[in-house]
Amino acid sequence: MEFSELKDLAQTLGVTEYNGSRKEELISEIIEAKSEADIQFYGGGVLEILDDRDQHYGFLRSSRSNYLQSSEDIYVSSSQIRRFDLQTGHVVEGVIRPPKKTENKAERYFAMLQIDKVNGEAPEAVKQKILFKNLTPIHPYEKLKLEHSQSEYGTRMVDLIAPIGKGQRSLIVAPPYSGKTTLLKNIAAGIEANHPEVILIFLLIDERPEEVTDVARSVKGEVISSTFDEHPERHIQVAEMAIEKAKRWAEYGKDVVVLLDSMTRLARAHNVMTPHSGKTLSGGLDAMAFLKPRQFCGAARKFEEGGSLTVIASVLVDTESRQDEHIYEEFKGTANMEIHMERALLDLRIYPPINVGKSKTRREELLLAPDVLNKVWVLRKFTSQMDSAESLEMLIEQFSKTDTNAEFLERMVDNATYSNVSARTNARPKR
Repeated sequence: MEFSELKDLAQTLGVTEYNGSRKEELISEIIEAKSEADIQFYGGGVLEILDDRDQHYGFLRSSRSNYLQSSEDIYVSSSQIRRFDLQTGHVVEGVIRPPKKTENKAERYFAMLQIDKVNGEAPEAVKQKILFKNLTPIHPYEKLKLEHSQSEYGTRMVDLIAPIGKGQRSLIVAPPYSGKTTLLKNIAAGIEANHPEVILIFLLIDERPEEVTDVARSVKGEVISSTFDEHPERHIQVAEMAIEKAKRWAEYGKDVVVLLDSMTRLARAHNVMTPHSGKTLSGGLDAMAFLKPRQFCGAARKFEEGGSLTVIASVLVDTESRQDEHIYEEFKGTANMEIHMERALLDLRIYPPINVGKSKTRREELLLAPDVLNKVWVLRKFTSQMDSAESLEMLIEQFSKTDTNAEFLERMVDNATYSNVSARTNARPKR
């Protein structure tokens, strides 16, 4: 509610004394006035368990504060956590009570009285779920269709040359100003249009505030952010809460997609906050700084028991920083799908500046139908004889003449394109 609306509501409840300079204090006054009328309150959030010696109590963090500490947090006792085997990342809902006036003002929190739901189901169902680390990972075999608009060439290109499956571990390798955030937004739009069953989380780490606003307005899924003017510790906390929430949903058999912009900045934050191990790599990177980011990236997998967790993260290259290059080299071997965006194509003002030859997916035969796979291989043979700019311009020209990828592939076979491919392939000199 707007502040003026809150003020009118407070007056109807008889609240006359409040500090009008802060919205949070006015909300707390309204809640206290309602609590005196014996009204039952319901609340929820994402659980974060804190270790305080032998006690493992927790708080339900609000998405409005990007899962960081705020006045909206709800206290969950250690007995409730032990009773239902709750873990960090569970979405908990139930009956709560407002803060008591007798409590210390610095420690006044809402408190959970009765847990009604955990991740949308009865709390007793938590004990029947298999833990994330005990689930069986397999190769992705269910393709995420990203094509959603005739004029959006980036997602159409990714669908053909580097398909993304449920459970994929993907990297978008991009130089600065190449439009990687725009490509991530278009991927999110494609998932929202074609896969409403997928739980979408867009995670922005160390990002510009105006970029956060733009993404929040264009993406329907959950947007979690930590801007560049915040402490690196907050970057790490936000990222950990997001991936833990995704893991808990995967345990419930859900398909979750996490879009991260960017893995490079997350690794930088861990490098700042990780205690010095005595082993320093090139670029000033600590050897132990990659542990948590690798766990974040490695969480992506498809499960034999059902459910999946997909991570699509961007990494920066060509920044003239040895640290950034080392971060990319560290993650290059862990991903099973890569999209390469090239600075030379960016300089030619060709968008999206995707290098068709370098972009690829491991085990793409599990994601594409056999007839589509054969046509894609023929297309790759054709584009391999061109440089990156020519192949990209050819694809964009063909996309502009067709409405869908299926029509493009049919046209490629029916028209002279296929003949040209075959002729050029057969005419290639033998070595």
